[in-house]
Amino acid sequence: MNTNTVLIQALVYLAASVIAVPIAKRAGLGSVLGYLIAGAAIGPFALHLVGNQADVMGFAEFGVVILLFLIGLEVRPALLWTMRAAIFGLGAAQVGAVGLSLALAAFMLGLPWQQALACGAILAMSSTAIVLQTLEEKGLRRGAVGTAAFGVLLFQDLSVIPLLVLLPLLAVVPAATAAAHAGGLHGWVHALAVLAAVAVIIAGGRYLTGPIFRFIAAARLREIFTATALLLVIAVTALMTAVGVSPALGAFLAGVMLAENEFRRELEADIEPFRGILLGLFFITVGASLDFGLVVRHPFIVLGLTVGLMAIKAEAMTWLGRAFHLTRADARMVGVSLCQGGEFAFVLTGFVITAHVLPGPLGRLLNAVVAVSMVLTPLVFLVHERVMTGPDRTDGPVPETSDFDADPEVIVAGYGRFGQIAARLIRANGFRTSVLDISTSQIELLRRFGQRVQYGDASRLDLLHAAGAARAKLLVVAIDDREKALEIVEAAKQAFPQLVVLARAWDRRAAYDLLDHGADAVERETFEGSLALGRVALERLGLRAHQAHRAALLFRRQDKRLFEKLRPLRGDDAGFVLASRQSAATFEKLMTAEREGARLTDADRGWDTASIQKEKELEDGD
Repeated sequence: MNTNTVLIQALVYLAASVIAVPIAKRAGLGSVLGYLIAGAAIGPFALHLVGNQADVMGFAEFGVVILLFLIGLEVRPALLWTMRAAIFGLGAAQVGAVGLSLALAAFMLGLPWQQALACGAILAMSSTAIVLQTLEEKGLRRGAVGTAAFGVLLFQDLSVIPLLVLLPLLAVVPAATAAAHAGGLHGWVHALAVLAAVAVIIAGGRYLTGPIFRFIAAARLREIFTATALLLVIAVTALMTAVGVSPALGAFLAGVMLAENEFRRELEADIEPFRGILLGLFFITVGASLDFGLVVRHPFIVLGLTVGLMAIKAEAMTWLGRAFHLTRADARMVGVSLCQGGEFAFVLTGFVITAHVLPGPLGRLLNAVVAVSMVLTPLVFLVHERVMTGPDRTDGPVPETSDFDADPEVIVAGYGRFGQIAARLIRANGFRTSVLDISTSQIELLRRFGQRVQYGDASRLDLLHAAGAARAKLLVVAIDDREKALEIVEAAKQAFPQLVVLARAWDRRAAYDLLDHGADAVERETFEGSLALGRVALERLGLRAHQAHRAALLFRRQDKRLFEKLRPLRGDDAGFVLASRQSAATFEKLMTAEREGARLTDADRGWDTASIQKEKELEDGD
């Protein structure tokens, strides 16, 4: 394929998506159906603007790889434990029950039991890309429906490994021939190769990625960090492909290994844009690869099998959801969500054809059924929403999130000597926090003490979004870089107007700048510490504790008043100095009155109403 052809192909794909997807969204069909329609329109079986999709599909499937990698990054041990019922309960029940139901239906249609079992296992898979994208668009991703669907999809992804090992055993040709797959490796050798590849991914994720990313992060070059993240995903993909295993599964395992890594949020933000583009390309290629010739030649067979597949999966999943205590509406929505075939079906179908489990024509028919079911899924969602009663999105159990950066209420940018005190106080009072810092040495030190901090530059809006800024209530900017703090405050207030932004200031002038850039409140980094030290000094010099405490309160109050008074004058040096001197004189009068009142009696005059009234009169006269 020459350069001109590549450019023309890129032009066609981009033009089709730019035209079809916004129209589909405006029509309420969703972006996924828009991509599928665009692909079907430009494909070789319609307008024939693009040719064979084999080469493009190989590239587009990298979008699924990235999707699984990002999903793996979210699968922390705490999340697995919290969602154990959804993953290992509902997920295992779905794969088992739906797979057996489909196998029984295939057997009743006349297939040998070996082929029927293979078809049931392949068609039990659902489309992770379509389901998660659609649920996200409909606002169902984080409720009971999203939790159940995600748990099932996650178990399906995990089940691909044993399926790749077990499906060749169903071969209907001599065992010696059936065992020859994955580049000529025999079954047990292939299994050992897969286990070795998984072990390499686990060991690399645990022991190598941390030092590598710390070294890259020290350079402070964002493009190199992004390149390193892509290199990691591509390397894992290449390794799993070399041993004949789905690269998407390897990417998922790599993501799981990095789920506890301090660079998780940065990786997520860097790779996210590639996911959207490549997933769109994947959906287009699925639409373009739909064999209309096969559908036209056997329309009733293809449509009948597709409707039967979707009906069996939806009904079985609905009953399973009810058995796992979902409401009727939520269980029905989960059933509708998971009723289609999945991306792994294309991979598994090719695998079992190579292993002589299924004949080629039957495999092509399965691919057509899966593709049609993926195309019909957004329409099924639409019909379900229009005809059936919508699910109660707040009903049912929402998984508890013990992890500190899951749906945070507060985001803390900067976890040094200033930020960690604020964050610890906030967290100790029961508020969920997500903490970002750009110092790798600081993160490594804090993790040794059991404190969880994510690596990331909070001035990046994509990273703030990944950290939960769209749902958080508060942003604490505690970094010691003045210019960077101003940048974060301004960007955060524009992108996330619901956030209350509290900022650390270097001095009074820096505090004014932060307020001008949108900060809701500021705190000068040394003010409270200096004031507390001054109070202790007064006690050591002989003042009673309550007197020193009151003197500190008076100073804080007067300084706050002065801060507001001087803010409009900070550009006028003469006026600024004059107002400062007047305020200092007023404060001296207050303290003189306080000392004289304290000498009159041993009673605690520091707390009586008369002294407060006197302070107010002095302040009003200032």
